[in-house]
Amino acid sequence: MDEALLLVHNELLDTNLSVYWNSECCYHCLYQVLVNVSRSRKPGKPSIAAVAVSTQHGSFLQLMDTLDEREVCRLEYKFGEFGNYSLLVKRLQNGVNEVACDIVVNENPIDSNLPVSIAFLVGLALIIAISFLRFLLSLDDFNNWISKAINSRETDRLINSDLGSPSRADALSVDAQSETWRPSAPLHRLRCVDTFRGIALILMVFVNYGGGKYWYFKHASWNGLTVADLVFPWFVFIMGSSIFLSMTSILQRGSSKLKLLWKIAWRSFLLICMGIVIVNPNYCLGPLSWDKVRIPGVLQRLGATYFVVAVLELLFAKPVPENCASERSCFSLRDITLSWPQWLFILMLESVWLGLTFFLPVPGCPTGYLGPGGIGDLGKYPNCTGGAAGYVDRLLLGDNHLYQHPSSNVLYHTEVAYDPEGVLGTINSIVMAFLGVQAGKILLYYKDQTKDILIRFTVWCCVLGLISVALTKISENEGFIPVNKNLWSISYVTTLSSFAFFILLILYPVVDVKGLWTGAPFYYPGMNSILVYVGHEVFKNYFPFQWKLGDNQSHKEHLIQNIVATAFWVLIAYVLYRKKVFWKI
Repeated sequence: MDEALLLVHNELLDTNLSVYWNSECCYHCLYQVLVNVSRSRKPGKPSIAAVAVSTQHGSFLQLMDTLDEREVCRLEYKFGEFGNYSLLVKRLQNGVNEVACDIVVNENPIDSNLPVSIAFLVGLALIIAISFLRFLLSLDDFNNWISKAINSRETDRLINSDLGSPSRADALSVDAQSETWRPSAPLHRLRCVDTFRGIALILMVFVNYGGGKYWYFKHASWNGLTVADLVFPWFVFIMGSSIFLSMTSILQRGSSKLKLLWKIAWRSFLLICMGIVIVNPNYCLGPLSWDKVRIPGVLQRLGATYFVVAVLELLFAKPVPENCASERSCFSLRDITLSWPQWLFILMLESVWLGLTFFLPVPGCPTGYLGPGGIGDLGKYPNCTGGAAGYVDRLLLGDNHLYQHPSSNVLYHTEVAYDPEGVLGTINSIVMAFLGVQAGKILLYYKDQTKDILIRFTVWCCVLGLISVALTKISENEGFIPVNKNLWSISYVTTLSSFAFFILLILYPVVDVKGLWTGAPFYYPGMNSILVYVGHEVFKNYFPFQWKLGDNQSHKEHLIQNIVATAFWVLIAYVLYRKKVFWKI
């Protein structure tokens, strides 16, 4: 899979060849030995060596004279999956020292992306067919549609999930002597928030199951973005929105801050424990004892992020101004200025990340190093993966408690343990969640003011996008701070937050204002996020989520298996929704 056959024909009578290889996606990498080919024994009788080459990205090939290490020729080529190619190396007849290197196709490759295209078209056809069917049903049985809508609202009132049940609270009054929270009318649930969470979650399940073994459904080796790099930060972002909306609803119902603080601490503790004990990728190494357990992880980061952001909002919680929806003063930055203590804390926290990342001395590594180590940077810093981020994790947690197979190992051949959910990255995860809190405040402070909400979403999208442009110089590797999921760099946070505001800009009017889309099927797993996430990790090796494939080297079979497994979790979430079963922690 993701490989082609390359036959190297050496027709040179006096030269043994060493063929070196490098991927176009491996930034400033050392060339790696691909194959050695002996010299030709007779004219017209080339020496031939066969080797497998990667087809995921374009390849650079460098042919060197083995004895005097002189470069013979250099090529750039994009091989196709399961293709058969020949690299012909021979001297030109009109030049004694001129060598020609040509690649010819012996057998055409397959179109490995065809199954993805077909799956997309089939999914689009199903969406159109279901939408049309729903439209017909609504015309024929309008009363039944009203009944279903009422039942749906009754179900919504029962939910107050662990990562926040987003509700839009009615206006709260401010007492002349002190701030108080008063009960209000029944709350209207924001479906766009659950829908967004469900989109992120279902994409996360799909890529965790393998994504058809396509490279763009796997995490980037270092800098840059793939589909897999989008989902976790979006989940963190929407968790932040839910934290604020849910907390406002709970305080509005008269709950004490002390009781809520205990609930926040308990939920965070449970998330961290589930991550360490239940969803721990180091189990693939065999039965574990404490000295081999991975301490960081997705749920661990969610737990820590949830705790910090929720406590921060709880400490400085204020009633929403009653007149915010009607006065022109709300066209100012009230949704930001009322949260100045939180913003001050977040800016201080980000200063800590910047200070440690760029000024912390790391033994044997350049200060401020953001590279992958290994063969990157021409192999100068092989054990410096992640710079300060990797050093802090190894110092605080130890090598054995980190992720043992980081994505940087694929292209950069790194040998040190590195955890993409490490300590320093959690700081920027908190920043990401707080930007989600800001989205929640916009939805609450300007409730029923659709134009104001959309304007603010647009402004945030553009501002964060411009910050990303400045930090990255619109480059994958050459910017001041590249977009990097392994580091959770600040440019990664601003870029993905910009995308998140844009998605809400689309979802809010379509789902909540106009009601053009119910959010199905993403809405259902979005309502049971922890159950779906933990369940898909625990049962991923069980039927019907996985079965023996007829051809393990087929993208098509892997893709079908992963789509079916993901669809099962959507179905499970739907059934639980209809049964009014929601897992809370």
